[in-house]
Amino acid sequence: MEELWQRFDRIVVFDTETTGIEFGRDRIIELGAVKLEAGAETGSLNALVRLPEGVRLPPFIVDLTGITDEQLSSEGVDQEEAAEDFCRLLEGCERPLLVAYNAQFDLNFLYHFLRPCGRVGVLGPPRFLDALTVYRDRRDYPHKLCNAIEAYGLGDTAVNSHRAVDDARATVQLLEAMAAERGDLARYIDLFGTHPKYGLSGRKIASVTYRPQSYRRQRPLYEEI
Repeated sequence: MEELWQRFDRIVVFDTETTGIEFGRDRIIELGAVKLEAGAETGSLNALVRLPEGVRLPPFIVDLTGITDEQLSSEGVDQEEAAEDFCRLLEGCERPLLVAYNAQFDLNFLYHFLRPCGRVGVLGPPRFLDALTVYRDRRDYPHKLCNAIEAYGLGDTAVNSHRAVDDARATVQLLEAMAAERGDLARYIDLFGTHPKYGLSGRKIASVTYRPQSYRRQRPLYEEI
């Protein structure tokens, strides 16, 4: 990932588990992240987040993630504590890069997670990279994280468990594999692909350029700007 380390001092790869897909209504129940500096992991976050009193997990989320209401109650932390722990991974760095697989989804949730805590300012300095956008340019549909792990032969070490820190670490391995395959990751910075038919999902991020992206490989998305 030399092309990224030439531009950034720190890379934070993160993932969320949520109660659903509506970022203005649903909530983050798990926040996981890995901090990389000079190519090595130097910090991480693995936090279950308690729900407000009286709010319970939908059964399909319990089935998907294995997270239960009892776990959130006994092991979870308050939203403010998880927000502060996440912010510490980014603070004190002049050139940070924030990465996720399907970053549009996770960044929308993260914004609404940090806003009540008065901490959205931490999202100002970083640039953004969506590993899903890169993968769509590399392989035909389907494009789930598990498909990417299989396509790059990472199944022995990368775990797509639908648990946040596991998926964040799997995304780190995927980035490294994609960088070894082709040295153009830096050209996807602040460039997100959107659904070719339904367009943008969620709220637009001001610093990001959006372009419709085919589900079948054509020319790289950055060549269409």
